[in-house]
Amino acid sequence: MSGSSEAAARSVAERFEQLYGAAPDGVWTAPGRVNLIGEHTDYNDGFVMPFALPHSAVAAVSRRDDGVLRLHSADVDGPVAELRVDALAPGSDKRWTAYPAGVVWALREAGHAVTGADVHLASTVPSGAGLSSSAALEVVVALALNDLFGLDLRGRQLARLCQRAENVYVGAPVGIMDQTASACCEAGHALFLDTRDLSRRQIPFDPAAEGMRLLVVDTQVKHSHSEGEYGKRRAGLREGRGPAGRGRAAGTCGTGNWTRRWRGWATRRRSAAWSGTSSRRTSGSNGSSRSWSRATPGPSAPVLAEGHASLRDDFRVSCPGARPGRRHGAGRGRAGRPHDRAAASAARPSSSSRRPTSRRSPRRWRRRSRRPGFTAPRVFEAVPSAGARRVR
Repeated sequence: MSGSSEAAARSVAERFEQLYGAAPDGVWTAPGRVNLIGEHTDYNDGFVMPFALPHSAVAAVSRRDDGVLRLHSADVDGPVAELRVDALAPGSDKRWTAYPAGVVWALREAGHAVTGADVHLASTVPSGAGLSSSAALEVVVALALNDLFGLDLRGRQLARLCQRAENVYVGAPVGIMDQTASACCEAGHALFLDTRDLSRRQIPFDPAAEGMRLLVVDTQVKHSHSEGEYGKRRAGLREGRGPAGRGRAAGTCGTGNWTRRWRGWATRRRSAAWSGTSSRRTSGSNGSSRSWSRATPGPSAPVLAEGHASLRDDFRVSCPGARPGRRHGAGRGRAGRPHDRAAASAARPSSSSRRPTSRRSPRRWRRRSRRPGFTAPRVFEAVPSAGARRVR
């Protein structure tokens, strides 16, 4: 564990003791993620390739056996929230506590005897930035409860339960990628995930070894999965697959059938075209680590460029102030509404630089992304990091 991770774990444990009067049973961490290729296909039986970020949610947790769930976050003002585990119900909580409480609800609904817990959380994953802050929160709580109650659940099982917590308890129609990335990624690797059966493959991915930096440019305009353009994009993909759900993203059928079926329905045609071609690009990128090197550019050049253009033109996930860069996140708003939540809900650009590492790169991106009336973007380097784990 790195020095910064140890310091974060120690700080969270100390604050837990101040809040609850005793040391925690343990401390766990779960990362946010950035997606390298494959967008809006994880709820459409497609392929995705995310990797974990060093930014993470950290949880100090102790087991309780009296049916009480106590929750506190270092990132949200307010006292400890106290809930009864037998009173948890979908839609009953619209606060941040819905995410950890939803995990407890999902575990209990699946038949696991979770009888309560004391939880203190702190996160460095930017909230509302399209980097899976909610999934990190869910996964870290799920992993802690899995260990404390001896549930013996594997990473992909925890991911499924966390997805159900967010879908049903929180009411956000998310796919499975975010939770799986947080639970299952490995340091120095991207995760190739087939969302049809959650089979996965760890792909060695080390930009620094090739003299490159992968940058995430956060426009700092917020989005929410439970509202806005994300749900509209998902509905467009579902309708674009047809009444019987045919034409899944990971399949071999072309987009021509979709296009003919929905001729005249421009948004649905674009969504279907994006979904099918996105999974084919991702599927073609899951080879050996050589395909990511400068000597053999592979998807690092034409495939990624094609995907970026399709995101912009077919799926329309862009917004004012989001250029230049690759967009990923939840949706898109109309031009001319830069301060509206929905208007920038998908503007989460990232860029892989083919040039040697340069300290000036983040400054250059801030300068190029600056527009009148927009908040200056936050730029940081994305380093493929480890997935969820116990740290104390």
